[in-house]
This record gives sequence, C-alpha cells and structure tokens, in this order.
Amino acid sequence: METPQIIAKGQRCLDVEIAALQATRDALSEGFAGVVEILHQTLARGNKLILTGIGKNAHICQKLVGTLNSTGAPSTFLDAVQALHGDLGLCRQGDTVLAFSNSGETEELLRFLPMVQRFDVQTIAVTKKEDSTLSQLCDATLSYKADREACPLELAPTASTTAAMAIGDAVAMVLLELNSISREDFAKYHPGGSLGRVLSPKVDEIMRRTERLAALPQTSTCKDCLAEMSAKSSGCVALLNEDGTLAGIMTDGDIRRYILSHPNFLQSPASSVMTPNPITISSGAFAAQALKTFEQHSIDDLIVVDSANHPIGIIDGQDLTKVRMI
Repeated sequence: METPQIIAKGQRCLDVEIAALQATRDALSEGFAGVVEILHQTLARGNKLILTGIGKNAHICQKLVGTLNSTGAPSTFLDAVQALHGDLGLCRQGDTVLAFSNSGETEELLRFLPMVQRFDVQTIAVTKKEDSTLSQLCDATLSYKADREACPLELAPTASTTAAMAIGDAVAMVLLELNSISREDFAKYHPGGSLGRVLSPKVDEIMRRTERLAALPQTSTCKDCLAEMSAKSSGCVALLNEDGTLAGIMTDGDIRRYILSHPNFLQSPASSVMTPNPITISSGAFAAQALKTFEQHSIDDLIVVDSANHPIGIIDGQDLTKVRMI
C-alpha cells in the first residue's frame, strides 16, 4: 500500500469519528440537561456516581471515573458481572448508576439492572439506541450518535466508543461548572499533574527573595523608588515603616497615575504615591492561594510577608507562569 493510500485511509477513519461527534453534538437536547441535573443532585446529596459497562465500555467507564473524580464528582467503576457476586455492596441509596452499552442490549447489563435497582438508586442508560431494552429499564437515557463504525469491516467499535467517551466528557465538564470547581480545587484532586506542580509549591519556593525584592523606607522619594525598581527589575517597590514592617506598595500603575497630576513627581515622597496596607500573602502559603489572590484582585505583584508583616519576597504573575512551564 502506497503512502498516499495509507494517509487517505487514516483520514477516512477520522472523518467517520468526526461525523459521529458532530451528530452527537447536534442531537443534544433536554434529555442531556435532565441527565446532568440528576447527576448534579446526586452529588449535592453527598452520594456517588457508579459507572458500569462490559468490554470496551468498561474501559470508557474507567477513564470517565478518573475524569469525574479529578473534577470533584465522586465516582467509581462497578463490574456488572462481579456485581452479581458480591460487589453490589458498594451501592447506597441515593447513588446514581450510569450503564454504558452501545446496543442497549448487553445481556450482562440487563441482568445487572434489576439487581442494582433494589438499592433505590437512579439508573441512566448511556447508549446510541434510545428505544433499547436498557433505556426502557432505566430512569433516563443519555444518548449519542454513531451511524457507522470507522472499521472497514463495520465490526470493531470505533466511532461509537469515541462518541460514548465524548458524551461522558461533556457531562463531566458541565458538572465541573455547576459545582464551581476552580483551578485550585482541581490541583487538590490532581496534585501529581502539571497543574498540581504549578499550584502545590509554597510561595516561598517561587518568590523573588529579599535580595531581589525592591524595598525602601516610605520616607524615600519617588526618584529613589524608580531607581530601586529598575535595579531589581521589578514592577513595584515595597515601602517600609521604621521597624521594617510593610507600610505600602508603589507600582508602575501608581507612578503613571501620579505623574499625570503632579509635575514634581520625582521629588514627591513615596508615601504620597504608595498604596497603603497592600494585599499580601503569608510565607508558607501555597502557590494556589497566590494564583487565587491574583485573579480575585486583578493585581500583578504580591508581596510575601512573615508573621511580623516584614516583606521577605515578592511574587510577580510571571513567576507562576514560569513554574507552569517546568
């Protein structure tokens, strides 16, 4: 087989799967919203989501369980066969079961459903056949579209598994927004990932320490402050009381605004320009807290202080970006 033929066949496979995703997207309706609401209420009660499926669907369930758990939606996988031999013990009243079957006629699931429903759980069929036996047995149906498989033999599950995974991801992402999950929450659930590496360090590990911290007595002039900021390549300068505690902060923005109305700016005392009692972060805080502070207050510089309110370092918004790139 020539290279162009190989490429064309790969493109055909992707085209079929893209078509399934587009059809699934276009078919989203009130039924999708209803399923999301059932799951949202389940989690709000403190119950869990139980995903089950046979064969390829078991792998899809296990992946989605990981996605849901990492986004604050407690979930678990239940093997439908093992459930009939004791594993039903993990089910609790108020839980919701999502049963994945492309055909909606998977024998093991049809045997499993009546057993699990004895636990007073809600059940949702995840299938492309809305009129299937599985759909009829369940309280609600989450449907996807896959008119044909990408397999040339029309046998290997391809487009259908892609669509099933995608509809599960869509539910998970809507739940994430409904549950108001933040980047900081995600980092707590996922401390080993790249985002966890960004947000889990303490601010002490990423701040610019005293030797790189632009700091002067608040009695300094604005000219002194500009020189100090230039020397430390900083966008702000910490201004100190006589005892070394933080009195205020002067930023690039403060300087620009002050110059417009004060022609004798360079001779002005820094205390007349500074922002008194600036927003700070304590030594030992997590980078996640620093990121949240930046976002809440729309600031670019954050001074790190010790327990006595002495400046010991500074975090620039770019410092978090650099950690993210590691």
